[in-house]
Amino acid sequence: MAHAVNGVVAAGRGARVSVETILVPDPGPGEALVKVQACGVCHTDLHYREGGINDEFPFLLGHEAAGVVEAVGDGVTDLEPGDFVILNWRAVCGSCRSCLRGRPQYCFNTHNAAQPMTLEDGTPLSPALGIGAFAEKTLVHSGQCTKVNPKAPAEVAGLLGCGVMAGIGAAINTGGVTRGDSVAVLGCGGVGDAAIAGARLAGARTIIAVDLDDTKLEWARGFGATHTINARERDVVEAIRELTEGNGADVVIDAVGRPETFQQAFYARDHAGLVVLVGVPTPDMLLELPLIDVFSRGGAVKSSWYGDCLPSRDFPMLIDLYLQGRLDLGAFVSETIGLGDVEKAFEDMHHGRVLRSVVVL
Repeated sequence: MAHAVNGVVAAGRGARVSVETILVPDPGPGEALVKVQACGVCHTDLHYREGGINDEFPFLLGHEAAGVVEAVGDGVTDLEPGDFVILNWRAVCGSCRSCLRGRPQYCFNTHNAAQPMTLEDGTPLSPALGIGAFAEKTLVHSGQCTKVNPKAPAEVAGLLGCGVMAGIGAAINTGGVTRGDSVAVLGCGGVGDAAIAGARLAGARTIIAVDLDDTKLEWARGFGATHTINARERDVVEAIRELTEGNGADVVIDAVGRPETFQQAFYARDHAGLVVLVGVPTPDMLLELPLIDVFSRGGAVKSSWYGDCLPSRDFPMLIDLYLQGRLDLGAFVSETIGLGDVEKAFEDMHHGRVLRSVVVL
């Protein structure tokens, strides 16, 4: 039996999104039907709408979500109806070369639901990141459901499904930030502020926030930045060096993802320091660096895809930290909205007015 529910659909490149009736099938083998309770509005959803991911329109948008399992298909043994879950887009396979080498956080053979969700006329929808959670219900692979403590509000828990996890993971998992480190974060949107929060959790001594917007820099202080730099007013590399005894930061996290910010990150790190790229560049962007500088400075350059997270490990831990009062996930929620407000939320996000708008169903 198909479930007729409301969902937010992007019909074509650059077109305004609309709330449509969509049909969600009962779960088949290995699948789970989830009643969505909350879903954050992420830049990735806007990239889908703009055709920046691929051209497989129409898209069912939304992926940063939490909700309750309503039904499971055959063969699902680790979930049952009533479980409170965060949805993730890295349902590891367990059998690829990364998984078999004990590195499931690098799995690229991840699972999605096999059955399509459709419009009423039968047109198949492409769910954003294999989730499609701007909807009252969605169908996912059971491995995309991570059980967490149900005491956490859904509008807070769901943020770990993408942006907040990406930022915290960039600092802790990819960057390996530890006590006493100096850390600089370029770009203080949701992902950058999450990286700042992660660096504080890990015990970094100096946390430098860099942005063009004084309001965002003030937000960054709330998440743990010890110093701020307005890149319109200061040379970023010089300013970071001044704040780190002339050395540069141990870890510099580029949460913007542009050649200009990556170069700043590269030269603002200490010798043998680490650059972490978590901001998502566009396919047309090119980077030019003197190869001698790459060779002579030592250290490392890493990309951080989904914060190199392992949902089964990281989501429950971070929810526990939230419930203990050690991680203020609620501070990322700028507003709660309805399904019909997603288009305005895209505009607010584009103009930097919010950290996260969260659809509550």
